Amino acid sequence: MTTRSQVIPRHWLYAPLAVAFAAMLVLIGTLTAPAAGAQEGAEGTPTVGVLGTPEAVVDCAAFAADPANAPSTVYQVDSTASTARYIVEEELRTIGATQAIGETQAIVGTVSFDAAGVPMTCSRFDVDLRTLVSDESRRDNYLQGNTLETTTYPLATFILTSVEGMVSALVEGEETTVNLIGELTLHGATNVVAWETVVTLDGDTIAGTAKTEFEMPDFAITPPNAGPVVSLEELVKLEFDLTLKRV
Repeated sequence: MTTRSQVIPRHWLYAPLAVAFAAMLVLIGTLTAPAAGAQEGAEGTPTVGVLGTPEAVVDCAAFAADPANAPSTVYQVDSTASTARYIVEEELRTIGATQAIGETQAIVGTVSFDAAGVPMTCSRFDVDLRTLVSDESRRDNYLQGNTLETTTYPLATFILTSVEGMVSALVEGEETTVNLIGELTLHGATNVVAWETVVTLDGDTIAGTAKTEFEMPDFAITPPNAGPVVSLEELVKLEFDLTLKRV
């Protein structure tokens, strides 16, 4: 990564952040039922990844307009200490099997907490996909112009709608694992996505990681087919290394 505010990756890309190129991460205070078609793990929690399409896009303007939803505390993304990345398995003619990795620190977002210390609905993260950088500029250019079409779809946005595994405030110094569930909008498509997330509270800072995955067709993304690429998996892994500072 050339600078902490650009990106570090490798290869051709094929999908953001994500976070998130999302999230990465948005949290909520009221739990909602998983989307129709959602898969569930052994303990009833949604499997990480795409759970389906939202029955109705969350109305965050209406949510914020209700005085009852005023946050107790707010944490903001520290973009200098946060990174969003994609990882895709590919095979190149000159190298063979390898991983394509792209990163960016162009992330903005906030997480609001209610009086009980629980993340609130409509916490949000946005990742600027135009700043994704890999180890090959020609690949990045192809990604921007063809695969992600970032002139038309410059951002990946994640809006939190529910949290699985967190019912009370974070405990100082204690690692907490939760599933963050919400609406990920990427390349003009929106899906309900679950992120496996691990966070730790340290004073006025929350630091952690989040990961999810999806298939390119889930977001109407056409796999790159150019240059040295022999084959490319359609599975895209998204990761966030996130640091939040109390406002």
